[in-house]
Parts: sequence; structure tokens; C-alpha cells
Amino acid sequence: MSRICELTGKGRMVGNNVSHANNRTKRVFLPNLQKVTLLSEKLDRSIKFRVSTAGLRSVEHNGGLDNWLLKTADSKLSKNALKVKRELQKADAAS
Repeated sequence: MSRICELTGKGRMVGNNVSHANNRTKRVFLPNLQKVTLLSEKLDRSIKFRVSTAGLRSVEHNGGLDNWLLKTADSKLSKNALKVKRELQKADAAS
């Protein structure tokens, strides 16, 4: 399973370990991913996502999962998140 946030698209970064003697070796910085269940108010159900902690704070800052998905570009979202976004758009069109 790839280490990418389903909501923000945040992935791994590459850098260097630098020793006291200034020797450099490659290393990887992985995002802090958590499995969370987020509640969609418009769909009235909960959805499981694998989200970075920074992404989780961003979702809460924007007023919940529904607002976050509708504001975020499709290119950043995972297949699962895109599916939920389409369901939200259908629910908005129906009401």
C-alpha cells in the first residue's frame, strides 16, 4: 500500500542524513498517516480514509469532510475520495 494521504495527496519526500563529518546518505521522510473514520453530514454515513495528520487538521479547519471534498481539486484526491465527492455532488443536485 502506498504511503499517500487520500485527501491531500501528500506523499513521501526524499532527503539526506547528514553526519557530523558532513557525509550524506539518502533517506525518506514518510507522512504520518492514520486510518480514520470521518462522518459525512450530507450523506449521513461514515467513511474510512487513510489520512495524514496535517490533512486531518485541514479537514477540520474547513468545516468537515463535505466542505473539504467539494473544495479540493480532483487531482489530489484518491479513487475512494473521488467516489464520495461524486456522491456529495449528486446529493447537492437532488436537493
